[in-house]
Amino acid sequence: MVPKAARGLVWLVVLVICCICAQKPTPSVAKPLTGHERMELWRQSRASVYLNDYAELSRYRDADAALKPPVSGKNRIVFYGDSMTEGWKLDEYFRGKSYINRGISGQTTSQMLLRFRQDVIDLQPKVVVILAGTNDLAGNTGPISVKDIEANYATMAELARLHNIKVIYSSVLPVHEYTEEAGDMFAQRPPEKILELNRWLKNYCGNPSNGCSYLDYFTAMVDEKGHLRKDLSNDGLHPNEAGTAIMSSLAEASIEKAIAGRQSP
Repeated sequence: MVPKAARGLVWLVVLVICCICAQKPTPSVAKPLTGHERMELWRQSRASVYLNDYAELSRYRDADAALKPPVSGKNRIVFYGDSMTEGWKLDEYFRGKSYINRGISGQTTSQMLLRFRQDVIDLQPKVVVILAGTNDLAGNTGPISVKDIEANYATMAELARLHNIKVIYSSVLPVHEYTEEAGDMFAQRPPEKILELNRWLKNYCGNPSNGCSYLDYFTAMVDEKGHLRKDLSNDGLHPNEAGTAIMSSLAEASIEKAIAGRQSP
């Protein structure tokens, strides 16, 4: 027989075990990721692209090869840039025009410089409209100084000049934080850096020896706070239909000036 004291001890142990088992585990609450951490995760998801085809030359290689030389009397225009350009339905906003879209989502000026010969020079356009820089500021392909972004701009312009291609440099668009969709768009692109790049672009294009025109989207789309107007973008970065309509009108006017041989200040 088990001694009475031992039986009491056994029941005490059983009771403790039951109490422990009855307790519900406290659910662990995942700590929200910071904007920097989300950017790093996004960059990691792009590792295969950066390692195997950094400039994404494969994206338009076949389309470029299939493209016939420009038709005499028609002005071929290339729109060159990132997601803002890629998502621009040129056939809808510029009906009947020989405008070619060579935008790739997420790209920086470093990537665009590497594919400039294939996707611009070899297409023999009269004019190239370049919209870039916002993803450099966000660090999509890693940290880069404003000075190095400017160097990429200047190098693309110099290459275009060597091949008699007129360059229209678009201002970097403002950003906003007015909607939940905007997420980290605003934090990743400091307004003061956008202004700094735009000042440089305007000054660079203002020098006649550089042969570039400045297309000022910024002034037409910024609000009194210095942010992108809320009605022009749902996610704080990419223009919606209203924003694209403004850009299309300004781009058309700038292209006409460039073809006529007049530089936009």
